[in-house]
Amino acid sequence: MVERHGTGRWFPVLGPRGSPGPEPWSGALVRPWPARCRADRTAGAIGPTPGPGARARSATVDSVPGPTDVALALASVTGALPGGGEDRPGQLSMAEAVASAIEEQRHLVVGAGTGTGKSLAYIIPAVLSGRSVVVATVTKALQDQLAQKDLPLVADALGSQRTFRFAVLKGRSNYLCRQRATEVGGAEDAGLAGMALFDADSPTEHPAAPSTTAETVDLGRLGGQLRRLIAWAATSPTGDRAELDFEPNPRAWAALSVSARECPGAFRCPSGTICFAEKARERAAAADVVVVNTHLYATHVASDGAVLPEHDVVVLDEAHAVEDVMTEALGVEVTAGRLRAVAQAARGLVGPDGTGIADGVAEVADRLDAVLAPLAGRRVLTGAGANSPASQDSELSAVLELARGRLDLLTGALRRGEADGLGKIGLDQADEGARRNRALLAVGHLGDELSMFVLLGDEQVAWVEASGPSGRTSTLRAAPVEVGPLLGQRLWPNVTAVLTSATVPPRLEERLGLPAKNTDHLEVGSPFPFETCALLYCPRHLPDPRRPDARQAVHEELGALITAAGGRTLALFTSWRAMHEAADALRLTLPFVVLAQGDKPKARLLDAFSAEHAACLFATMSFWQGVDVPGPTLSLVTLDRLPFPRPDDPLLQARRDRAGEAAFRMVDLPRAATLLAQGAGRLIRSSTDSGVVAVLDSRLATAGYRQVLLAALPPMRRTIDHDEVISFLEAIARRADN
Repeated sequence: MVERHGTGRWFPVLGPRGSPGPEPWSGALVRPWPARCRADRTAGAIGPTPGPGARARSATVDSVPGPTDVALALASVTGALPGGGEDRPGQLSMAEAVASAIEEQRHLVVGAGTGTGKSLAYIIPAVLSGRSVVVATVTKALQDQLAQKDLPLVADALGSQRTFRFAVLKGRSNYLCRQRATEVGGAEDAGLAGMALFDADSPTEHPAAPSTTAETVDLGRLGGQLRRLIAWAATSPTGDRAELDFEPNPRAWAALSVSARECPGAFRCPSGTICFAEKARERAAAADVVVVNTHLYATHVASDGAVLPEHDVVVLDEAHAVEDVMTEALGVEVTAGRLRAVAQAARGLVGPDGTGIADGVAEVADRLDAVLAPLAGRRVLTGAGANSPASQDSELSAVLELARGRLDLLTGALRRGEADGLGKIGLDQADEGARRNRALLAVGHLGDELSMFVLLGDEQVAWVEASGPSGRTSTLRAAPVEVGPLLGQRLWPNVTAVLTSATVPPRLEERLGLPAKNTDHLEVGSPFPFETCALLYCPRHLPDPRRPDARQAVHEELGALITAAGGRTLALFTSWRAMHEAADALRLTLPFVVLAQGDKPKARLLDAFSAEHAACLFATMSFWQGVDVPGPTLSLVTLDRLPFPRPDDPLLQARRDRAGEAAFRMVDLPRAATLLAQGAGRLIRSSTDSGVVAVLDSRLATAGYRQVLLAALPPMRRTIDHDEVISFLEAIARRADN
């Protein structure tokens, strides 16, 4: 049993306006996870569902296997791969290091080059250890690989040598809510077409819409999809959105799902005993290995361990993204749309006096929009807490205080409506009670998050972010300036952590607060022959990318490289504008298909690129990582410029302020190095791949800091010679065409 301590967030953990602290998985009072008693857990089933006749495990953890056991198990698993697998010394070194880390309860950071096979290198020793393990990944592709390929492979290969169970757990809004389905179905049967379906976290908010109708939708517009989703839920064993055979309209899914902010928990919900999310939770509690998204794991950390089952080991794959994900999860955000949503959710559940109060909440939402809009992209509340002397900060503080007060009034009106039986929705009493509980929780959580902005101190930073069409949605955000101290208090003392990535950022251990005396670092290089199969090209002759004539020069260089490669290009850009300009210019001159991000959904775009022998794909930052296109389809990866972060990023500004004169070296350079390595890593994805990484930014060949960036890249041969790279690409193209 792992001892838990700490307060869970960098803000005080507050319940819904005076209630005890919330369970982040749901809004109810904390429902503890089942005790992780080894004697009560069986080990006989493979996969997410326990099988009959499972063997009881002893009350003490089995002895952790030694290096010989891990080596034999790894050989058994890789031998079961098609073709018998490959001998990868780096994979074995990593697996043995993970086994030792678990046995000695030491943290481990592993830089595992592309092709190492790192997922098997941590799964096998984790399973053999007999410890309870959570594996967190950033991308859905890796999560699917673990659950659908790697874990079943290990289970089959190990057989009776080590039986184990695994499960995938997602955030609550990924599962259809049976209670909402009951309410929506009942409302439609009753002809309540104007029922307010979309609550506090609905994606339907539109800041320009009238506050009285922003979250209401005519059921007739989406009735077909709603009925289809409800019918699917009647036969689905999981209620998991990912298992749908169609992509639902976001408004339809929002009508039939809830977030953790709204859910009252199984004990207070009429549908709690048949809840899909609770069933997934139970499967996770019974599993030996639980696979989650890193964002969900970060929420677990922010909630003081209430989201996931207790576990002994956490593997944080794609560790290069952990700092950003933790920063987001340990922060808070507020929008005017959330205020409008809770106001709409309360209507019909309050008496006449409450209707006026709900209107007041919607009115203050309009005020918040007006105050936030001119502050987009700027740090706010920079004085002592929320009492900054700056006029705009003072105005924002006043609106936040007003919103808090009106939410308090709305909470009172909802409670009075409950006592007086004033609901007018037309549902039965249990369903009406469930809606009221969700409304109370949404109002309470929003009020608490508004309060958190008042508590801002030197360790936090607040800013306004614009998003949506034309930047019309303004979000007030706050986050810790540094997550290391928080993780050092709340996470690392409680688990043994293995962090791994093909690209481990510089100073990762320090930035995440890992204890130096209890943390080991291992680098296992890629088994791929980068020195002979890949060429790093930097055209030194190009003008500095900050000069006005650089764009045309980049387009000409890019066109020449693509022509030499015969298409087969992934062109990565640091901005949407640069991507569109290049795509528009080169579509007129290139004889190849030029696909661009935004033409199709990402998955379909990658499928189209892979299927077309000589296509080019132009994309922005979301394609710099997590894209895997092995084979002759891809022989050229280009990066339009060094991916330094924006100088006006409010969070990074706060970090630069702390770093002082070392800001560029401590903040900007490590981030650029990590992203550069991620982008370059899209090229060589198998032992037979070959090609060129072209960085179309002359600073990589001339700047004094270039060695830091080059050190982050795979050991490719380097050149600044245009003719050499053209010849190299033409030779690859000839081989691919033969």
